[in-house]
Amino acid sequence: MHAPPEAPTVAQDEVARFARLASRWWDPEGPLKPLHKMNPARLDFLTAKFARHFARDLESPQPFNGLTLLDVGTGGGLIAEPLARLGFEVTAIDAARESIEAARAHAAEQGLEIDYRNATTDELLKDSKRFDAVLAMEIVEHVPDPGLLLSEAAQLMAPGGAFAGATVSRTTKSYLMGIVGAELLLRWLPLGTHDWNKFLKPSEFTGFLRQAGLQVSALQGLSYNPLLDRWSKTGELDVNYLIFAGKPNRQA
Repeated sequence: MHAPPEAPTVAQDEVARFARLASRWWDPEGPLKPLHKMNPARLDFLTAKFARHFARDLESPQPFNGLTLLDVGTGGGLIAEPLARLGFEVTAIDAARESIEAARAHAAEQGLEIDYRNATTDELLKDSKRFDAVLAMEIVEHVPDPGLLLSEAAQLMAPGGAFAGATVSRTTKSYLMGIVGAELLLRWLPLGTHDWNKFLKPSEFTGFLRQAGLQVSALQGLSYNPLLDRWSKTGELDVNYLIFAGKPNRQA
């Protein structure tokens, strides 16, 4: 199933850009290397927040068994796969058909059952299924209407559910590091991967989630240490950051 070109949460130029990278999603030294490097820090945040929200024990083999999760803009499944291993029943969607095909193939090689779909959030809203957890990781900066995307993501959450997202803040520092440094000088990312004007400040991300009826409970910055070649948590929110929110059990 192809994502409809008219979907208001889809930018076709962005879809085409990531479709061209589909075969490289799982190459740790390829054009998506920064996401591979960032993944341990992202997963630490997600698993800790989900465990607390759902009162689960991270010491157990599959702490999130019995919970459903939707990964919006999954790409090649870099987040979907480890969370499936931890017990989540994962549905993962992306507007780029090529990315979904790459994700399916890799999951099959790993023996993982993940429901990958070439679909958009507005399509999923036509079904009755709602999810205990919803992710929007590094996707809001690639869509034409992030507020609408987050509103639809919130509607796809079950009451009492949890939301987690990640993006880049729109600051001078993020322009220098994320555009000039990562794309132009170091070539960590393909040229044109990001549009600085589409970055969301934490206040803007928080505002969209609150408008969607969610309660933001955590903001966490991420920073890269070139000497250690790894990402770690920081209190600074001026470049990369993660956000976590919950959905009340009963809507007012």
